[in-house]
Amino acid sequence: MPVKQPTGRTIEEAGASIRAGRLVAFPTETVYGLGADATNARAVAEIFAAKGRPAFNPLIVHVASLEQAATLAELTTTAQALGAAFWPGPLTLVARRRAGGPIADLVTAGLDTVALRVPAHPIALALLRAAGVSIAAPSANRSGHVSPTRAEHVAADLGDRVSMILDGGACAHGLESTVLDVTDESGCVRLLRLGAVTAEAIEAHLGLKLVRATVSGHGADDNGLPVSPGQLLNHYAPRAHVRLNVERPAPGEALLAFGSPVPAHDGAMLNLSPTGDLVEAAAGLYAGLRALDDTGAASIAVMPVPNVGLGEAINDRLARAAVGRLPERS
Repeated sequence: MPVKQPTGRTIEEAGASIRAGRLVAFPTETVYGLGADATNARAVAEIFAAKGRPAFNPLIVHVASLEQAATLAELTTTAQALGAAFWPGPLTLVARRRAGGPIADLVTAGLDTVALRVPAHPIALALLRAAGVSIAAPSANRSGHVSPTRAEHVAADLGDRVSMILDGGACAHGLESTVLDVTDESGCVRLLRLGAVTAEAIEAHLGLKLVRATVSGHGADDNGLPVSPGQLLNHYAPRAHVRLNVERPAPGEALLAFGSPVPAHDGAMLNLSPTGDLVEAAAGLYAGLRALDDTGAASIAVMPVPNVGLGEAINDRLARAAVGRLPERS
């Protein structure tokens, strides 16, 4: 599993690996993605095997442009307007699949919709151009674990399950993309997952309120299964137990702090943003959870984070981390 610096040669090599049906981990502005040719069902199956991901959980398809997205899905007027405004960027649009399109059914978990986005990272875009195909790419980590924001996180989780990791350094946003359902021809837009683009920014652009569908069950199909990535309740979890909105950490408990003052504690501590900056906190969230988990602490206490703007997405991920838990350390 070679970790490689992104050069013209290594990106071309990575593109060839994608076309050959192999897995490549690459940076985006949100988190690192585990990429495979979205039109190659066997390659997509390797994503699920590498992550241990449930096959009923659909994947996001990364494309190089709004025009390419339109060849794969039927984009409503609202979808086109959102793509024009926010792409490239951390926004995913769930739209109706084009009949007879090339996307493998496993990517969409058999649904008649497909989740699409144009990433705003030069390495991701260069890889898309080099591969010449759309790339299905969930986060490059074990299913349910804390998402990776650095190449070493990918290596720690997936090891030799990937053919190459393109090292682009730390991800700028550190939170996954916001996901919107834009299938309604009337212009109604459903928020399926909170993310790096705030609901307020989208609502300001559209001039209307989003329909919230982020609570477990409300963003699901008739069988209660997720219609987009990031809707499983137990997700983004470290091995340690996570306690939220803590003002007094327990003895020996690790502390994920935010702002100041920081309460007295005798365990490991990491402050997401001493100044209370939500952008800084979002960018460091997953790396912070991983670092505290690596201390071996049985529990991580999390200080309150304001539930406004990006704080909404941060609290969404923390709530899911508190529900989910990986197997005990061996």
